[in-house]
Amino acid sequence: MMIGYARTSTADQIAGYEAQLAELKKAGCDPIYQEQVSAVARSRPELQQAIEFVRNGDVLVVTKLDRLCRSVADFIAISDRLAKKGVGLRVLAMNLDTSTPTGTLMLNVLSSVAQFERELLLERQREGIKKAKAEGRYKGRKPTARLRAGEVLDLRAKGVKPMDIASKIGISVASVYRALAQA
Repeated sequence: MMIGYARTSTADQIAGYEAQLAELKKAGCDPIYQEQVSAVARSRPELQQAIEFVRNGDVLVVTKLDRLCRSVADFIAISDRLAKKGVGLRVLAMNLDTSTPTGTLMLNVLSSVAQFERELLLERQREGIKKAKAEGRYKGRKPTARLRAGEVLDLRAKGVKPMDIASKIGISVASVYRALAQA
């Protein structure tokens, strides 16, 4: 059985998302697990469900390796889970399949290259931010929690619990405690 997995990092990547679904359907995947969440996110529930669903002899199919993982460690963890279940992994864009020794080798090499590219991208991003800060063009993100400190204090004075304050005004519980500590 061929099980598909499609993922985009954000909900506004509609064309790429639809293209993945079309490719997976064309490859004969059924079912297709799909989600729109960053690969670096801690939780990818649809991927976890797909891995739970697959059985010995099945093949998990993705269109591109970066749709499945962003690091070699992530790739190895997913590959190991699939291998323990007797499940193959196929990447359509590379015409690679881990059911062959050559396919396994190639996927490991390519996942290393993908991680290298990601690290280069992040390094360039950090350099760009550093340069922009030096030129006074980079301000960082707006400190939303600090702007809401007054609301935090008002709600706490009314006896509202920190967790309820956080969900009510849309900030983290840590930000609530930080606002309370600074007051």
